[in-house]
Amino acid sequence: MASVELKGLGKRYGDAVALADVNLHIQHGQLVCLLGPSGCGKTTTLRLIAGFIEPTAGEIVVGGKVLSSTTRTVAPEGRNMSMIFQSYALWPHMTVAENVAYGLKIRKMNRETIAEKLKTILSTARLEALADRYPAELSGGQQQRVSLARAMVVEPETLLLDEPLSNLDANLREEMRFEIRRLHDRYRYTTVYVTHDQAEAMTTADLIAVMNGGRIEQVGTPQEIYKRPRSAFVARFIGGSNILTGKALDARRVAVGDSVLVTDGRALRTGETVPISIRQHEIALLAAQPEQSENVLRAVVARCVFLGSARDYTLTLEDKSELRLTAPADREIDPGQHVWLRLPADRCQALSGGNEA
Repeated sequence: MASVELKGLGKRYGDAVALADVNLHIQHGQLVCLLGPSGCGKTTTLRLIAGFIEPTAGEIVVGGKVLSSTTRTVAPEGRNMSMIFQSYALWPHMTVAENVAYGLKIRKMNRETIAEKLKTILSTARLEALADRYPAELSGGQQQRVSLARAMVVEPETLLLDEPLSNLDANLREEMRFEIRRLHDRYRYTTVYVTHDQAEAMTTADLIAVMNGGRIEQVGTPQEIYKRPRSAFVARFIGGSNILTGKALDARRVAVGDSVLVTDGRALRTGETVPISIRQHEIALLAAQPEQSENVLRAVVARCVFLGSARDYTLTLEDKSELRLTAPADREIDPGQHVWLRLPADRCQALSGGNEA
């Protein structure tokens, strides 16, 4: 296994900037997800790591060796990496066993070694009963397990996955998230996983790098990214958050309209404009005005949607901005009703991105 380090990595296509000043350190055996919307630069980053394209700035260092720079790029076949694509890319005329063993054969390993490694990986990937079948006889989830087994059996230093579950239905995607994590825990290859799906990243990753506009916005564990987003983009992309904006009164308090919110997170500068994130399920919906005035907002119910296990409310605040919250299914309040909202101070995250007045 080998660490992967991206240093000031950049990629331009003419005047278009696909990637700008990306810095990321992936330790030995870590699984890191590059997470973001289409066009954010995550697949470009993966292709640069694989050696399919060359950087226009910065360098890629794997195991202490520079593999890509503006002056020299090691070819993909010289990187000891395996890549798994969206389409699985299985040989249709080969059985499962033949597909998985293909990489070992082109490395000219002897029959005994191939047979031993094949038996082990088929068992680990739960493919023994499918060894003699052809790809057309397999489900999407089974084909993806074959693709994973084929990539892992050659014992790469680095494993690269490009949206590997995007072609599966919802139930199979959920199953394969745990399967990928199980196989990673078994082999501990240094892994870079590209996805736009938050649930995939939260389930599989040791670290998540949230990307936006060709840059990394934040890197952290799934729990850190979810609980302590640093920007409005990260807060909205991971789990969905309401973003309120106000003026800082002191290091922790923010005026939002006629109300005052005590916040958590970074220390504030008096007078600065502060974006504040709070998630839908963290807001308490009150039918009567509470005695406490801090961290309480007055609103009008604009919409109530029954979702079976919960209700999704859209509320209009006094400044005409909207806020959404999730309430228990038995909590029904009709549109047009006045309500009060309690926003716990330890859930009101002060984000970066404001500026001084």
